[in-house]
Amino acid sequence: MEKAIKTADVLVEALPYIRAFAGKTIVVKYGGKAMMEASLKERFAEDIALMKYVGMRPVIVHGGGPQISDMMKRLGKEPTFVKGIRVTDAETVGIVEMVLGGVINPEIVALINRHGGRAVGLTGKDGPLLIARPLKSSGKKSEVDLGLVGEIDGVDPGVLQGLEEARYIPVIAPIAGGVDGRTYNVNADSAAGAIAAALKAEKLLLLTDVPGILDAKGALIPTISKKETQQLIRRGTIASGMIPKVQACLDALDGGVAKAHIIDGRTPHALLLELFTDKGIGTEIIV
Repeated sequence: MEKAIKTADVLVEALPYIRAFAGKTIVVKYGGKAMMEASLKERFAEDIALMKYVGMRPVIVHGGGPQISDMMKRLGKEPTFVKGIRVTDAETVGIVEMVLGGVINPEIVALINRHGGRAVGLTGKDGPLLIARPLKSSGKKSEVDLGLVGEIDGVDPGVLQGLEEARYIPVIAPIAGGVDGRTYNVNADSAAGAIAAALKAEKLLLLTDVPGILDAKGALIPTISKKETQQLIRRGTIASGMIPKVQACLDALDGGVAKAHIIDGRTPHALLLELFTDKGIGTEIIV
């Protein structure tokens, strides 16, 4: 009986959040260990299916960097990075498209559907959802040509809105077409932030392999404002690989998203814990 009462308490705690987010779009960037470990994959799919069943409109944007690197090595091509960005020539972008659109995306779709969701896979080229322009990176001496790496130049959410109205769960691979007709590899965090802004989502949640944003002493910051986040970037407290993730959150907030969250995807049921509990588990970035 005691266990049953605790279960009821959990449901009661979740009730106001279920009520508040019913009918709202929640954009989730899926990446890191949560995409690699079988048990975490299952928990993620369960979370997404439950979100849909209680009336939310989840939209998923996924990464796949480690899987792309593995495939490149199997094909005899050594991955090259500049400041953490994959240099993407024509051969590499073909591998990226094959892995993200042809392997990872269908796997996520099938897993969600197996848990009762109604997921549909697509890339940023469908619709077209995402339009990209070439991204340039400045090196020590000159500008570095990253090849077919893109940054978001425009988002047309029409295809997503149609899928949402039909009660489907969009699962998006971050591959974009350019106005020049070429295919571009786009950072998944940036794509998720841009899509969240275009949909005027209630929330953007980024699944990572860290607890959230940490202060200078290494302690988790549960809630932080845009202004305070920018100060931590200037001080160097937020650095390296966290900067693109945080910037995606800030861009989403600038675009009209109500709140952005960076959470630890290594925690089973991370999405439910962040959405439906009073304390949450990660960092919430607010305006």
